[in-house]
Amino acid sequence: MRRLTALEPEQAPDKSREVLNEIIGRRGSVGEMVSTMAHSPALLEGYLSFSRAMKKVKIPRPLSEKISLAVQEWIGCAMCREAHTAGARAAGLSESDIALARQGTSTDAREAALIGVAVRVLVEPSSLTDEDVAGLREHGWSDRVIAEVVGLVTLNLLTGAFNLLAGIEPKAATPAS
Repeated sequence: MRRLTALEPEQAPDKSREVLNEIIGRRGSVGEMVSTMAHSPALLEGYLSFSRAMKKVKIPRPLSEKISLAVQEWIGCAMCREAHTAGARAAGLSESDIALARQGTSTDAREAALIGVAVRVLVEPSSLTDEDVAGLREHGWSDRVIAEVVGLVTLNLLTGAFNLLAGIEPKAATPAS
């Protein structure tokens, strides 16, 4: 059930209106989450800036989608899971890869180690140890990638938690006739 309403640009606070109009000018429309975030100019600007910044991570796109799927499985945001499942398919992941990612793992031990730490960053960050970081380094992950995992997890928490609070859910599939 929808709890927060999506805003049209003319309904939004001034700063959010500017941002929404700029996005509409570039893309033709804004998504439901962004138009709902427009209630708070600070949140909207923060999300968009953070999202743009996280597009520059060194984590390969297929692995980024696997991490996002694992994290969203814990958070429980159906909208995000749907979006990241589509993103995973677009990045070339198989249905098996997607299912394993939703379970927080991968057939690749190197990826599984990074995904596992990402889930722990979300659910039990105080449990992370020197050995965990050393293990990621032993798998060949750089400090940059290790640091970027925290950003990716945080972005997923922001979007998932917002969608859940706002009541944003996937559209019901319409039966084919």
